[in-house]
Amino acid sequence: MTTTWSYPTQIRSGVGRVVEIADACVEAAIAKPLIVTDPGLVDLPPVQSIVSLLGDAGVEYGLFSDLRPNPTGRDVEAGTDMFRRGDHDGVIAIGGGSALDVGKVVAFHAGQSRPLWDFEDVADRWTRADPAAIAPIIAVPTTAGTGSEVGRAGLIIDETQRRKVIVFHPKMLPTIVIADPELTVGLPRTLTVGTGIDALSHSLEAICSPAHHPMSHGIGMEGCRLVLEHLPVAVDSPGDLEARGQMLTAAGMGAVAFQKGLGAMHALAHPIGATFDTHHGMTNATLMPYVLVANRAAIESTIEQLAAYTGIAGGFDGFLHHIMAMRASMDVPDTLVELGVDAAAVEAIAAAAIDDPSAATNPIPVDRAFAARIFEAACAGQLD
Repeated sequence: MTTTWSYPTQIRSGVGRVVEIADACVEAAIAKPLIVTDPGLVDLPPVQSIVSLLGDAGVEYGLFSDLRPNPTGRDVEAGTDMFRRGDHDGVIAIGGGSALDVGKVVAFHAGQSRPLWDFEDVADRWTRADPAAIAPIIAVPTTAGTGSEVGRAGLIIDETQRRKVIVFHPKMLPTIVIADPELTVGLPRTLTVGTGIDALSHSLEAICSPAHHPMSHGIGMEGCRLVLEHLPVAVDSPGDLEARGQMLTAAGMGAVAFQKGLGAMHALAHPIGATFDTHHGMTNATLMPYVLVANRAAIESTIEQLAAYTGIAGGFDGFLHHIMAMRASMDVPDTLVELGVDAAAVEAIAAAAIDDPSAATNPIPVDRAFAARIFEAACAGQLD
């Protein structure tokens, strides 16, 4: 099915919609875009098809791909320098969460005079920015995970402090999203799994957040259902465009849902990723059952509602069993140690987790002991 809708940004969804990239540039008032993508995609069909389409339409463009899977401030500065030197007036961000985040932050940062970290998402620092200097963005996701294509922030590592920083501004929201499931078909199985469960983690933590945001709560419930139904199909039948398209929808819904908040999964995954360079989605996938169990006293009724809505029998225990079985069928590691995490880092990770913004909306207050208990359980594989 091919559709276009707006919530919160215009989303052109459906097979083959990538052919509209030049038209999207016109609508977004971008005459000379900088394409921002990751190095692994530069020579692959998603990027090459867009480059060809822009060339056929006579659109002059630049290409930046010098970024890491867990992007850093240096990556953003390099992209910003290319944007300025090339006299670009907008960004086409192509890829997974890393490329989308860097693309959005480059479009934001290129017109500002203050240092990047001055716009961390705390204490309304975004108001320091000149909104008129923020370039328009077109987002083309090639993974169904972070939902960064419908987000107003980018997650960037401050290497001097080894922490992930959320850079935020309302005008970082892309003008147009092209969600073409064909662009996700070639994704390796492990990335389909990691990004897909990341989408689930966003909706799942959102509905468990104690914050009051009924619209996001409803979106999160449906986002969970879509992932639970369609991710196994996308993993087992990679060419199934219906499943791939539904996963793109679920990823966007997860990013909208987590306006309600996230929780301990992300509060731990962020410092783990910054310290051990683990894949964010797979880190969340590994942590998921341990966080569910740790939060059980506060979320049991919510999970029972979700289980009923998604057709999973057995309430909380049935849902937990379903998650464990799904993870096992997709070869998700049982422990963080299998991801290369050092269990001895418990104190440092716990200390960083309680300062992470996601901790504030966990359904149970996150103190050092609580964060350390989850980390140790996830390292040892002890699901109490």
